[in-house]
Amino acid sequence: MMIFKICARTAWEQAKQAGVYTGAPIDLADGFIHFSSADQVRETAAKHFAFQDDQWLLAVDGEALGERLVWEVSRGGALFPHLYRPLALDEVVWAKPLPMRADGTHDFAGLL
Repeated sequence: MMIFKICARTAWEQAKQAGVYTGAPIDLADGFIHFSSADQVRETAAKHFAFQDDQWLLAVDGEALGERLVWEVSRGGALFPHLYRPLALDEVVWAKPLPMRADGTHDFAGLL
């Protein structure tokens, strides 16, 4: 199952230089990298990234992450994927810009 991470372009560029993505400030504070399923990622974008341009969408094969990927109750009682370790770049299936519309929402057309 593909899972998704929204991250700032600058964070993605830093990860590419470092060879690993350790997470956004909220991930570091919580002790895990927050991911969303395909059904959850639009709401995640609307709730946490509205009016934030220059974002990227990372796609990762959740099944390949092993036991350190844990599905835990989060927003609205739904299970969300949380990764309790850094994400190696070779685990990213693809990374693409996530365009922002004029109304501050993100355009997922052709991404999911």
